[in-house]
Amino acid sequence: MFKNGWIVLLLIWTFPAAAVPTDEIAAMLSRQAVAWNRGDLDAYMQGYWKSDKLRFATTKQFRNGWVEILAAYKKNYPDQATMGQLKFSNVDIKLLSNYAALVVGRWQLIRAKDKPNGVFTLLVEKIDDKWVITHDHSSD
Repeated sequence: MFKNGWIVLLLIWTFPAAAVPTDEIAAMLSRQAVAWNRGDLDAYMQGYWKSDKLRFATTKQFRNGWVEILAAYKKNYPDQATMGQLKFSNVDIKLLSNYAALVVGRWQLIRAKDKPNGVFTLLVEKIDDKWVITHDHSSD
């Protein structure tokens, strides 16, 4: 029995556990919130797929492409007061495969004048060994 225990320990040491995709996705969302909360939209957008095929849907419109979406964020959130503090809650990550996940949750901006909030559904995919949002549907 002791001999088999050494084999198990050797296997664990030789083949460390791979990162759990849901943890990687949660970390990416956390980095986005931190970037938003410091007023850094360029860093916030690193959570999105840098592609013309990126799609963002809201209650009112579709936006396509990383560049267009970043420009819209910068237009709609020109300063820290407008951006407020972003909080995600009730986040649920469902792996669809080793390379895709569906993420749903709630978002809220805490600002001096108001606290807009809503829900989101994200398609997150592993592209070039990085989890990124490829489709975002957010509504208030």
